[in-house]
Amino acid sequence: MGLGGLEPPTKRLSAHSGRWVFAFSMQAEQSIVVDPKSPGGINSPHGLILFDGVCVLCSRGCRFVSKRDRRGYFRFVPIQLAEGRPLAEQLGIDPDRPDSFAFVATGQAYVKSEAALRIARELPRWQWTWVFHFIPRVIRDAIYDLVARNRYRWFGRRDACILPNSDRSWPS
Repeated sequence: MGLGGLEPPTKRLSAHSGRWVFAFSMQAEQSIVVDPKSPGGINSPHGLILFDGVCVLCSRGCRFVSKRDRRGYFRFVPIQLAEGRPLAEQLGIDPDRPDSFAFVATGQAYVKSEAALRIARELPRWQWTWVFHFIPRVIRDAIYDLVARNRYRWFGRRDACILPNSDRSWPS
């Protein structure tokens, strides 16, 4: 198994809706299909953050990332939207009751604490957070789950999804 409990990508390409897509496995029984040229795909210069669009903490986190993303690397998609739902479902995230966000980059997906650390690694002056990989993932994810369970109570919930720009960048 690779870092963060992920299997390395499979080498199988398949046709999906007339496009070639790259499939890879997450924790053996889960797989996700991402168009190689779409954000998060193996041939894309962009990473994709799937987030809970009604969660105040999640949208603030996306805004935090966007303000520090000098390269314009990140793209954002709410889990609840038609574009985000199938990706979330492939990762085992219920789009109607998301318990995690996800980060997809170069054909690999990460959830929970691993997603947060992989995102921070891409931000200037935040690479130091890699040191948290020395904490076992089970402990990091337990802390993540505690915050995730209480995020609406502690930070609030919106009535409607925050929508990124049409190119999936964060609104200024």
